[in-house]
Amino acid sequence: MATTLPHGTTVERRVTLPTKLFYGLGSVAYGIKDSGFSTLLLLFYNQVIGLDASLVGLAIMIALVADAFVDPVIGHFSDHLKSRWGRRHPFMYAAALPIGMLYILLWNPPIGATSSATVAYLVVVAIAVRSVISAYEVPSMALAPELTSDYHERTSVLGFRYLFGWLGGMGMLLLVFSVLLVPTAHYPQGTLNPQGYRNYSYVAAAIMTLTILASTLGTHHQIRFLPKPVGTRPPIARTFHEIIGTLSNRAFLVLFFAGVCLYTDQGLNFALANYFNTYLWQFPSTFFVIYTLSVMAGVCLAMIWARLASARFGKKRSAIAFLCVRPLIASAPLLGRALGLMPANGSTVLYPLLMAVVVVQVSIGVAATILAASMMADVVEDAQARTGERREGVFFAGSFFMQKCVSGFGLFLSGTILTAVHFPAKAIPGKVPVAVLDHLIVSYCSLIVLFSGLGALILARYPLGGQVEHKRRLSELAEAGLLLPGAEGEPTSAAAAWQ
Repeated sequence: MATTLPHGTTVERRVTLPTKLFYGLGSVAYGIKDSGFSTLLLLFYNQVIGLDASLVGLAIMIALVADAFVDPVIGHFSDHLKSRWGRRHPFMYAAALPIGMLYILLWNPPIGATSSATVAYLVVVAIAVRSVISAYEVPSMALAPELTSDYHERTSVLGFRYLFGWLGGMGMLLLVFSVLLVPTAHYPQGTLNPQGYRNYSYVAAAIMTLTILASTLGTHHQIRFLPKPVGTRPPIARTFHEIIGTLSNRAFLVLFFAGVCLYTDQGLNFALANYFNTYLWQFPSTFFVIYTLSVMAGVCLAMIWARLASARFGKKRSAIAFLCVRPLIASAPLLGRALGLMPANGSTVLYPLLMAVVVVQVSIGVAATILAASMMADVVEDAQARTGERREGVFFAGSFFMQKCVSGFGLFLSGTILTAVHFPAKAIPGKVPVAVLDHLIVSYCSLIVLFSGLGALILARYPLGGQVEHKRRLSELAEAGLLLPGAEGEPTSAAAAWQ
């Protein structure tokens, strides 16, 4: 945050590295959940359990619709909560244990149940998992604009959040493909081993609970410096009216709809990546480890790209450029295979070439999401200037809903595509007809170009300016007495003068 001294000067604070690390650590839980939903869930329920792919996608889509109501309510109550532990931390503490317990249930459906019963089970448990994740993630994300108001520092803080989220998700996949889903005598294709998924659920649940507790405890010392709710929480009858009013902010709406396109694109990418890797490129099981390491390398590179591009070209222009370039890079090897231009499977050239593409396209896509999240943090002060209230929880509930489109719209569309191209259930690598794979390639590439292009066009309508306008807005809020002080990095006298 920035603190206004009696003479009118503004002190921009810097968040210390330990706080950034603890803040980012909590997103490991969401990263694990998200990689599980977007990369493994469709494969597990379709190829292992035997459900129709479109039914799996529909079940996750239903859970996403529920999120549309759950997330803003959690954000609203988080904005107005009054407690000795502040507005955010009570939700974060309360979510830790239920997240682990429910995640185990997700990967252990009833044995011998009918398809209808299994789909119903998936819907109920998926809604429960995503709702409890929201109870942690929405308040935690809302801390970002409260920790600092500095234009570029927000990109750094949120960069750590996205870094830990991706490393947590990819690190778990690395463990899955190298240890938990390895080939056995009964399951030569390790990704089809049901016991491996059960073991994965236990390990993932433990890590999710522990990292949430560590992050919440590690940021607990910030509570006394964070903004407090003003006035009383409106009655429930007015809650949704206030939420609708808050979410009508134009800058928010532009980021929201652009984000839906961006995250749906990512959802398609990760949901179908296993299908392409297993059935098109026919990766051996051990090569999934190298693939996961390539994704992790791309995420690390994304932090650098986001910070440099933001400083050089601005957040908006950089995000638009990333959105336009990523689908072209991602689709190039797939279309090349359909046209017969790629090296044969097993070639010593093929896999290094594919991994280079993965590193570049992942780094560009993640950099775009980091910039979009940083822009969302800037919207908080714009809305405060208009309404006089800070409602980080509601805004970041919308941002979190966008992220869930990865495993909502993305999985729904992926399941629909697989059904439309007649992709066989419990398929055997090397036995899927070439025509089916070609139709899958064309459908996938067309959709990612469509969603990325649409997202770029929407983002071009983002109305807020860059760093200069942001500083002017903070100065106006400070002069009006609406800018609350932050914590670390500020002179003690500044905080004391405010209090």
